[in-house]
Amino acid sequence: MSALRNEQIISPPTSPEESALARESSRLLAACIGHGKTARLRVIDGDGVIEVPVAALRMLVDILTNMAAGNAMSLVPIHAELTTQQTADFLNVSRPYVVGLLERGELAHHKVGTHRRVRFSDLMAYKQEQLGKSKARLVELAKLDQELGLH
Repeated sequence: MSALRNEQIISPPTSPEESALARESSRLLAACIGHGKTARLRVIDGDGVIEVPVAALRMLVDILTNMAAGNAMSLVPIHAELTTQQTADFLNVSRPYVVGLLERGELAHHKVGTHRRVRFSDLMAYKQEQLGKSKARLVELAKLDQELGLH
């Protein structure tokens, strides 16, 4: 997905020492996050104090936690536009399946020339909707299981 505009790929640590550093940094940073909207950081290598949004610090904690676990991450701006292949990769389905979703109007998209593009925000809305439907089906199955005494 490196073709996305402004996408940042964060590679996992390459050594056990980097992984341990990411784990410890994540733990320490998480413990420092307050309840306000901003936090002030002092960087030892610099002279000043940096004020950053707490939401950004929470993202940094998540990044460090994933790095410590050896997971690569990708940060994608909400306004990014994905190709059908990138959309398929994100949903872990085939590209023809995604094209079917688009053609049936189940997933919003627009065309750039002859190419279909899916806004990342629309993709996330679709994914949330699908998760909601899945949870509702599971609740329905659990009720049916109890009614039939199959548990």
